[in-house]
Amino acid sequence: MTQTLLTFLSGAIWWVIYSSAGAVLPALVVWLVLRWLEKVPVVFNRAYFASLLWTLAAVAMSGMVIIAQHGRAAGVSIFELPWMRASLVVDMVLGAFLVWRLVPRIDARRVKPTSACMAVAIVMMVAMIVGTTIRR
Repeated sequence: MTQTLLTFLSGAIWWVIYSSAGAVLPALVVWLVLRWLEKVPVVFNRAYFASLLWTLAAVAMSGMVIIAQHGRAAGVSIFELPWMRASLVVDMVLGAFLVWRLVPRIDARRVKPTSACMAVAIVMMVAMIVGTTIRR
């Protein structure tokens, strides 16, 4: 029982540490895109917080997809799997919601939903480009 609890606690700590490191680049992209689209400065630490929550959820969803598809689709592109496509859609909707709700502008107004969607789309585009470049 103790070993199981320690394993779970260790996994949770590493999940948070790796996700917080992985949230830096999306936060920077979100911050730059929102600054450009809103034409008003936005708060970077809130962009990082939204990106951190988004990254934590994305890592958890990706882990669940990998567990659900374990051994069934060896050698198949990960984007051909229906579970992965569904998790990408859910991930993008969650990211846009988090950016829209959590990132304020300097004048204390909320960013527009269209700006949040565009920021998430650009982050996903950068992630897809980096992901396919690294894989080759």
